[in-house]
Amino acid sequence: MALKKFFEKLGPGLVTGAADDDPSGIATYSQAGAAFGPVLLWTMVLTYPLMSAVQLISARIGRVTGRGLAWNLRRVMPRWVVMILVGLLFVANTINIGADLAAMGDAAQLVAGGGGHLFTIGFAIVSLLLQLFIPYRKYASFLKWLTMVLLAYVALIFIVKVDWAAALHGMVVPTIPGTAAVTMIVAIFGTTISPYLFFWQASQEVEEIDVVEEREPLKRSPEQAADAEIRMRYDTFAGMAISNLVAIAIMLGTAATLHASGKTDIQTAADAAKALEPIAGHFAFALFSLGIIGTGMLAVPVLAGSAAYAIGETAGSETGLELQPHQAKLFYAVIGVAMALGVGIDWSPISPIKALFWSAVINGVVAVPILIGTMLVVSRRSTMGDFTASKTLKLFGWASTAVMGAAVIGMVVLPSS
Repeated sequence: MALKKFFEKLGPGLVTGAADDDPSGIATYSQAGAAFGPVLLWTMVLTYPLMSAVQLISARIGRVTGRGLAWNLRRVMPRWVVMILVGLLFVANTINIGADLAAMGDAAQLVAGGGGHLFTIGFAIVSLLLQLFIPYRKYASFLKWLTMVLLAYVALIFIVKVDWAAALHGMVVPTIPGTAAVTMIVAIFGTTISPYLFFWQASQEVEEIDVVEEREPLKRSPEQAADAEIRMRYDTFAGMAISNLVAIAIMLGTAATLHASGKTDIQTAADAAKALEPIAGHFAFALFSLGIIGTGMLAVPVLAGSAAYAIGETAGSETGLELQPHQAKLFYAVIGVAMALGVGIDWSPISPIKALFWSAVINGVVAVPILIGTMLVVSRRSTMGDFTASKTLKLFGWASTAVMGAAVIGMVVLPSS
């Protein structure tokens, strides 16, 4: 009962944070732990306040204006710039969907045997049908309960032997072990502070306004602000905390097993699961593999949906999971195309191994201009009215933008080896 009450208080922030730990994220955190041990754990400590601020800003924009992020970006940036950014978002999301579906298929094959491609197609069809035909209220509840699969990764660190002294040192002492780690850091930032999450959380706040009868955009009903502010902060900080704790658990688990045994060249989440079995045992392997499937089922609709929201809002058409497909044709068409292209990537010569990692890097690069536009929106009184972001929120929001920009510049300027 207590758990149910806790979940009822959570919403878009929880789903957004959990979706952040998708198979792409799992692969990135696994690679970081396997290649560098616990040395890069400080990135998770650094990104928590930054990602929390960005997601809270995104939620605020949706709740105050009653419009999604792409719609609001059009008010502060030229339309052609927004179209380019949304186009890049669609490309990055599609690559991410393809890589996630492939990882889910591989994980299912590891656990159950059979053909990985068939599992991939099956997961894609199930996910698409859920998005097309399940009403938002039920679908949102389904996604919230699906976040429980993340406990698999927390359980992992209690199964394996962790060097807690080294882990604590890695969390509190920022270290960059050579220029090869710079691209990894950008990937970690890119998969943690991801553009699709900004669009998703803002749009989910709008969905909540549409389906909860008493809610109105705060610009129209400022008397709702006090309760809305408390809910959004609680939801966002809790969701991002869960996201980062799971990421820490994955990095710790792979550092304590794969890195410690010299298995540093892990390319995918499925590779990490396979390598865990002889070292940490069948139970750890099964937990890791099933976690990949569960988080994929959570993240794939978020990836496809965020692209659909962004494109629909930019085009000025109807968007929303509460709407039927015939009521929001472009919105659902984008979801369908993104899912189809994602499946196509699994069957193409494009390596899902590389796609998993580089989709995170692409997200890291694309995030910078989107963050700049987002900060302009939330600081603009003509858009936000009396609900512009506080000085503290602006400080952390601009700090996120600066950190992402510096990481990308470092990746470009410094040699990769």
